[in-house]
Amino acid sequence: MNKTKLLIIVAIIGVAALFRFLPHPPNFVPLTAIALFAGAYITDKRLAFIIPIGAMFISDVVIGFHSTMLFVYASLIAMVGIGMLLQNRKRVAPIAIATISGSILFFIVTNFGVWTMGTMYPKTIEGLISCYVAAVPFFRNALTGDIVYVTLLFGSYALAQRWVPVLRTQELPVKH
Repeated sequence: MNKTKLLIIVAIIGVAALFRFLPHPPNFVPLTAIALFAGAYITDKRLAFIIPIGAMFISDVVIGFHSTMLFVYASLIAMVGIGMLLQNRKRVAPIAIATISGSILFFIVTNFGVWTMGTMYPKTIEGLISCYVAAVPFFRNALTGDIVYVTLLFGSYALAQRWVPVLRTQELPVKH
């Protein structure tokens, strides 16, 4: 991948990651959007996973670690994979489907983690259902945040492509 192109992509991801430190409604954060964007635009598969996971880890060092981290990180890894499916399909409909699918996946996996690792809900099917029901208001914020941040990330890169000619070049994905 061209170094200038990679630098611009990483800069966009870095700026988005900083939003995690600003005051925001619960779960209205750019994390899944960053993972989707990285998967869609970073052709080096290793970097596509390392950059969003690294951004998450750095913010966790600052904000604090928690018992459901494994579930959050697994969801982000899956989001990078979903983003990779967009590499040759960067149009509104596929991006929208990937965003909504990723939000649902993140909700299911991370709230399963809350139920599994926490003590708020009994380890029964009723407890699991209660956990998911209690998380619905947070899902609204997460989905809204994902839509906003995906629009900002993919939109800002599309605008940058108009002004920076090197960003318009199509590259074949790196094979690993």
